[in-house]
Amino acid sequence: MDKIFESIEEWMRNLLTGMVSSNLTNMFTDVNEKTGDIASQVGQTPQGWNSSIFSLIQNLSDSVIVPIAGMIITFVLCYELISMLTEKNNMHDIDTWMFFKYFFKMWIAVWFVSNAFTITMAIFDVGQNVVNRAAGVINQQTAINIDSVITSMETAMESMEIGELIILALETLLASLCLKVISVFITVILYGRMIEIYRASRSAAFHPKAVCGHFG
Repeated sequence: MDKIFESIEEWMRNLLTGMVSSNLTNMFTDVNEKTGDIASQVGQTPQGWNSSIFSLIQNLSDSVIVPIAGMIITFVLCYELISMLTEKNNMHDIDTWMFFKYFFKMWIAVWFVSNAFTITMAIFDVGQNVVNRAAGVINQQTAINIDSVITSMETAMESMEIGELIILALETLLASLCLKVISVFITVILYGRMIEIYRASRSAAFHPKAVCGHFG
């Protein structure tokens, strides 16, 4: 009879130990994969993330946003010129420096509005370069050595009772499920971030600060 109970206990111990090892292996594998995936996703530029959407946003910016911003900046430039001429004693105190400063400000404003999309993409390219350099360091520093962890856990589980192994198996199962849920949330956040980037890139030239911020 004792041998039967010992056999049952040994079977349960092997079952629970294998369950814990499997849960930990899956969990740590997901951690390593998600760490690299997150670093890769964060370093994506709008063009690299989805080229079709990027082309659509670029066409929308060039054909709709930039012309509207151009009309607004034309109004601002005309108002600026009229105000500059009338405030100088009805054009009696005008000097050439005023016109030089006006045309210089006009050139800067038009250049920024015309190249707002290109400037925005250049900023993301610089950010991608920085993130890609950091991604290698992150992956090396945060990578989990699964074999060594499992070996140490199996050694520790040899001295545990059946009840402790059951609790440990449930805890690792719950932790693995929570990690999967967190991974989904992180993916949603990353997609939301890229959508916000597309929105900002589309209206970069039309932003009030980009249109009017060039004038004092």
